[in-house]
Amino acid sequence: MSSDLSLDESRDLAGATATPALPRFESPRTPSMTTQTALHKPPSRVAQYWALTKPRVTQLAVFCAVIGMFLATDGFPGWQVLVAGTAGIWLLAGAAFAVNCLVEAEIDARMARTARRATAMGELTSTQTIIFSTIIGGLGMGVLYFLVNPLTMWLTFVTFVGYAFIYTMLLKPATPQNIVIGGLSGAMPPALGWAAVANEVPMEAWLLVLIIFVWTPPHFWALAMYRREDYARSGLPMLPITHGMQYTGLQVWLYTIALAATTLLPFAVGMSGLIYLAAAVVLNAVFLRHSWRVHKHYSDMAARNAFTWSIVYLSLLFAALLVDHYFKF
Repeated sequence: MSSDLSLDESRDLAGATATPALPRFESPRTPSMTTQTALHKPPSRVAQYWALTKPRVTQLAVFCAVIGMFLATDGFPGWQVLVAGTAGIWLLAGAAFAVNCLVEAEIDARMARTARRATAMGELTSTQTIIFSTIIGGLGMGVLYFLVNPLTMWLTFVTFVGYAFIYTMLLKPATPQNIVIGGLSGAMPPALGWAAVANEVPMEAWLLVLIIFVWTPPHFWALAMYRREDYARSGLPMLPITHGMQYTGLQVWLYTIALAATTLLPFAVGMSGLIYLAAAVVLNAVFLRHSWRVHKHYSDMAARNAFTWSIVYLSLLFAALLVDHYFKF
């Protein structure tokens, strides 16, 4: 649940040539939407609610949770835990993202990449969004508690609170280090998946959390660099706006170095073998190359490439952990 600052934000909205007018928050139909509505036919209500859950972001988070499930056992996790755990974590993640869309509706309306969200356009009211988030969040908690185990439910609920309230409401508008301090909530999925199977969260699970925690800053700051004009309009204190591009590029480079070192820990502690080690070395080499270009030879394309690669990187790294787990040598 790395955050709204992830996959769905890579969608290209270059076709939007002007910042949409700020809609009234509570009303689904406002005068300011007249021109925009004529140009943009709203999707179906189901599609609007589905979009609130930020499915592309949720997909990566749940993928990491599923990997955690498989790494927690030498055999197969079992269909009930696998299906119910995946569904419950997905539902609570979606509920957290819906709250994020609600809280940031006015901010989203100022930014080209988020202006088409139903909450930003006023097509879904705050009441509708709260009811939707409550229903799917409550359903997710019930699924995890009764079909998985209470530990997983409580850990996922704490993650929901960390993202939806502590990060979104307190940290994000207050400090340019928001993504670092609040990154723990987005890094939790592997621990949630591990807990679903083992009913505990051992050191190995926390190593996976640490990897995502260190991965988050270079992933997000690369995005913030090439979307800096959007963030400037938003009023949020993002690092490229508060500290400049050169400083942010240096941080992308330093955090990528730290990430490369962190990803060697599973091999160092005997959790993984040579397959994972080889994959980690290759994937880190590519990520370091991208981050060096962001640091020393900046262009918006270099930052965009680094952001895109960071998503591929995390997916392949966790896939390598899974393959290595069953074919270790």
